[in-house]
Amino acid sequence: MSKADIQAIQEIQAPKVSVVIPFYNCPYVQQAIESVLSQTYPHIELILVDDGSTRHTELLAPYMDRIRYFRKENGGTATALNEGLRRATGDYFCWLSSDDVFAPWKTEEQLRFMQQMNAEISCTKFNVINQEGTIIAYNNGLDPIKEKLFLQKMMQGCFVHGCTVMAKMSLLREAGEFDETLKYAHDYDLWMRIALRVPFHIMDMTLINYRMHDQMGTIQFSKEQQQEAKLVQQQYRQAVQDRIEALE
Repeated sequence: MSKADIQAIQEIQAPKVSVVIPFYNCPYVQQAIESVLSQTYPHIELILVDDGSTRHTELLAPYMDRIRYFRKENGGTATALNEGLRRATGDYFCWLSSDDVFAPWKTEEQLRFMQQMNAEISCTKFNVINQEGTIIAYNNGLDPIKEKLFLQKMMQGCFVHGCTVMAKMSLLREAGEFDETLKYAHDYDLWMRIALRVPFHIMDMTLINYRMHDQMGTIQFSKEQQQEAKLVQQQYRQAVQDRIEALE
């Protein structure tokens, strides 16, 4: 068998990664798209879900032939993510907020890590950037910890940044979609459901830049976020305690 034949087989067998970008009136969306299109790992489909945007949609025009674009009525981030998941054809799922940025090697490095660890889901560390894209805080996120401590930490708050996550699509199909009744804690809820099924593997690398700016929901609706987080903690407290006891 020739090298070309071997390479062709490897290309066919290589996992496809579906990256979903929920988009709503975001002026930074081009930077997010560019960061996915410039990944060192080639087997990616980029799904952009326009959640009823009324501004900045013209920024998408240069990319329409390289992305899968779907528009829906405005319903919030959870609904956009679920739409992307339903449309996805990949073996793995990643989520990128339209104001955040992947490192060029994010997909390649994280997929390699997951395959080495035989992991179904993983997360990484992240930098914080400002409106201009300057890094203002480095290497945020959890260090690698054992499953019991991870569960204990997650009962204190959502320590998993959603855009650092890579998960097997089969796991998400089993665990269920993002809860669309939760406007702010939909990711926290899903990570809790998954953490009760399988271990979260933490990769000790910083692979995304998380943008802080005045218009982001985390700043504008911090009180509502905290209220929803408390609801998630109440819902899963007993199940987490049972899981921790089973691990002891």
